[in-house]
Amino acid sequence: MPGRTLTAMGTVTFVVAPGVTAIDTFMGGRERYTAAYLLSASEPALVETGPGTSVEPVTRALDSLGIGPDALAHIVLTHIHLDHAGGVGALAAAFPRAIVWVHERGARHLAEPARLVASATRVYGADRMAALFGPVEPVPPDRLRVFGDGASLDLGGRSLTALDTPGHASHHLAIVDSATGVVFTGDALGIHVPALPILRPATPPPDFDLELAVASIERIRSVDPSTLLFAHFGPIADVDRTCDLAVRQLRSWTMTVQRAMEGTDDPDDIVEVLAREAAKEIVTGADAQLDLDRLETLAGIRMNALGIMRYLTQQAERAEGADDQPS
Repeated sequence: MPGRTLTAMGTVTFVVAPGVTAIDTFMGGRERYTAAYLLSASEPALVETGPGTSVEPVTRALDSLGIGPDALAHIVLTHIHLDHAGGVGALAAAFPRAIVWVHERGARHLAEPARLVASATRVYGADRMAALFGPVEPVPPDRLRVFGDGASLDLGGRSLTALDTPGHASHHLAIVDSATGVVFTGDALGIHVPALPILRPATPPPDFDLELAVASIERIRSVDPSTLLFAHFGPIADVDRTCDLAVRQLRSWTMTVQRAMEGTDDPDDIVEVLAREAAKEIVTGADAQLDLDRLETLAGIRMNALGIMRYLTQQAERAEGADDQPS
């Protein structure tokens, strides 16, 4: 990580581009799982918030960077999954001037997060949900703004432009900074653990779509980013290699699950096949177990497998329906 700074307030920040500072959100008290990014401007903006367990660390970090309760003007979200946006309601309350920008499909779930919380609880269980994500507070509807494809948000001296990038989630955006050319990728390219030279695909149900995910990666590549800024976790400057790897991984994992489904319909067996494939990519090191824990927490093999299985099943049903149409 470039220039990591541990402040007297116990926060970790590091500059990733001129006027762009990464903040370790300490998701669930864990270091280097999720990052938020502060953009310095006459109207400062925060991209991503982390979950509810990140509200205090992010607030302290913003304070250490000179952003008090009345200074933050905007909060911009790539998507509404709780590891990226679970803390937005509480942060909106702590920074009462900040407007929250989000894809139109996500806005209503931020105003009324009960379904979002219920969905995550079904996946993680109540205890793990509380430990990782914490409480999820609603955002007042009058503080929400829709950020759509091609829309630009003027911060004063720089602007942010939204790119519609579905595939991981139907409400996913990538965000381009005009001043530096960096792109905030959300989960469009998968999960990057800095100590491991791999990307792990992020293919959760119910929205994963291979074709849309690949097209979204190419959309990001097409704006010629200077650097890719991952929510999980930090910057990557080698854009073309990273985009190529992300596409290759998505196709490889989808093919692995498809072949497994040809031999069994038992989800546990299919998950095991994908787990063996994923294990081939891991390079062990001093922090190998911690790095594996990061990957599994942020993009678990079971969740990825279930998302790909759902996608392949839907594809097969569509093909079958097309075959049944009269010629």
